[in-house]
Amino acid sequence: MTQRRTQRPCFERPRLAALALVALGALCGPLPSATAAPTPAAARPAPASDGAQCRTIRLADIGWADVTATTALFSDITADLGYRPKVTLLSVPVTFASMKWNNIDVFLGNWMPAQTPIIAPYLKDHSIDVIGANLTGARYTLAVPAYTYRAGLRTFEDIKRFGRSLHDTIYGLEPGSPADHMLLGMIHRNLYGLGGFHVTSSSEAGMLAQVARAVRARRPIVFLAWEPHPMNMEFHLKYLSGGAQVFGPDYGSAEVFTNTRAGYSAECPNIGRLLRNLKFTIPGETALMYAILKEHEPPRAAAAAWIRAHPLAVAAWLEGVSTLDGRPGLTAVLASHARRLPRTFQGWIASHKIPVGAAATVAIDYIKAHGRGFFDGLSRVVRGGVDGLTAVLADIPSWLLLLALTALAWILRRSIALTLFVPLALLLIMNLGYWADTLETLSLVIVATALSALIGVPVGIAAAHRPTLNALLRPVLDLMQTLPTFVYLIPTLVLFGLGVVPGLISTVIFALPAPIRLTQLGVSSVPRPLIEAGESFGATRLQMLLKIELPSAAPTIIAGITQCIMLSLSMVVIAALVGAGGLGVPVVRALNTVQIGMGFEAGLVIVLLAIILDRITSRPAGKERKE
Repeated sequence: MTQRRTQRPCFERPRLAALALVALGALCGPLPSATAAPTPAAARPAPASDGAQCRTIRLADIGWADVTATTALFSDITADLGYRPKVTLLSVPVTFASMKWNNIDVFLGNWMPAQTPIIAPYLKDHSIDVIGANLTGARYTLAVPAYTYRAGLRTFEDIKRFGRSLHDTIYGLEPGSPADHMLLGMIHRNLYGLGGFHVTSSSEAGMLAQVARAVRARRPIVFLAWEPHPMNMEFHLKYLSGGAQVFGPDYGSAEVFTNTRAGYSAECPNIGRLLRNLKFTIPGETALMYAILKEHEPPRAAAAAWIRAHPLAVAAWLEGVSTLDGRPGLTAVLASHARRLPRTFQGWIASHKIPVGAAATVAIDYIKAHGRGFFDGLSRVVRGGVDGLTAVLADIPSWLLLLALTALAWILRRSIALTLFVPLALLLIMNLGYWADTLETLSLVIVATALSALIGVPVGIAAAHRPTLNALLRPVLDLMQTLPTFVYLIPTLVLFGLGVVPGLISTVIFALPAPIRLTQLGVSSVPRPLIEAGESFGATRLQMLLKIELPSAAPTIIAGITQCIMLSLSMVVIAALVGAGGLGVPVVRALNTVQIGMGFEAGLVIVLLAIILDRITSRPAGKERKE
């Protein structure tokens, strides 16, 4: 498929001339025309000024590319005006709640009507002000690739007919987002016969990575799409008709509004005027998003380049707007961008950036292109293992599984307290309605722990016997333990797509250092007299390992596996961000929707499961002392 690409606007001489005229107009005032008399100076509205309390502007960015782009534009301009924009990454419901609590001042991404149910209570109690639409002509609904559209999937009513080839799946945005609510509501009400479908929730980047995989393989896929966004250029997609009950008429026709906390425009009238003037266009936002998403420019750098290339648009935004200290706003912005053109020392260093990220991108693209068969095969095996184990656990009657886990606790620990705690905790999980999610998480933890132990224990033994290997592994294990866990999701998401596989692979990478380190520690700490006794009796290296080293190191190795279980369980929330399911989904949904009750319940279930797994798998302290 040929990827379409927009030509980035450049700062050419006509633009420079326009910029000069705009600057002249800002300095000298409007020029008289043949059809209108100049406005008397006394009749011109004086620029409103803001007090020192308005210096810091707290903005919300919900992580969508369009909102990131517009927020970056607004931040760059207000910084040139002498303000201090502070951007915080939040979900949509948390953004509205934060505005009510006076923790956020401005939000530029109120997509309507999609966010109507979320913002309605705040509009009703007048805790949020709607300044006006900053973008019209947007769209927000389900879409399919063009080849799927040609195959006959053209409306919402057609989705059910393609259920088998779609695996009864619709791909949306993160749990708790407006799209997640809309899609889950559609399925819950069985609209268009889609009651048997399920939603795979992920981030914008995760969903689009899955779309890219499907397009390469020419597999059918239904996903959430919107405009403006570079996806409309990257993929030859078609929007589905007939979704008015969910996304509104005219293919999910939408407007994007600017919101502020109540009374902010009156408190800071200068910024309020800028917000009222701020109007974006579909092509303008798409070009800016393309620079951020496809050319990998930092949002503020892309915004600065866009501002220099579109002086007339900036002039319209800054009409009647001043700097914080009362100077003409347009003049200050143009002067600030003119000062950025000469190279400072820091700018020169930054312009000669070492291509670390670019090299990683090229490497992942090369691996993806040349190892697709391997990664697809591994993905099928891992997914089959996790899904199979989940299906087996789900097919066992819940009461029988409860009795089996209780018996296992008694056999392994011989503890009356633990034997009573296990069934009570499992009954509470059932009562709260998280039994199915718990089984999914348990399957993920079991498979991740098994893979980590199968890899980690032999590597730990080898490291204990070979000091050179141990020295080489140490910085690698340090990197695996200190690298932010979200970083693991990026390459695994690209290579394996959405679902349980990237979540499990990331979990294994995160948990693997524990069994390796503790196995190496246990084997290398075997008392020397035991080694000498084995050698004196003529034991072979295999006999030394199996009959002396491993039994002596068993408590430490088991501690490593127990720690691996806990680390795997701590990844459930991270894995939920790439569609892995389980207990992480209600946690993320509760976080994104500010549902305290749901968050507490899901967190409590995770704690109960962690206690059960830890107490069953760890060695009793009394037994360790006896040994």
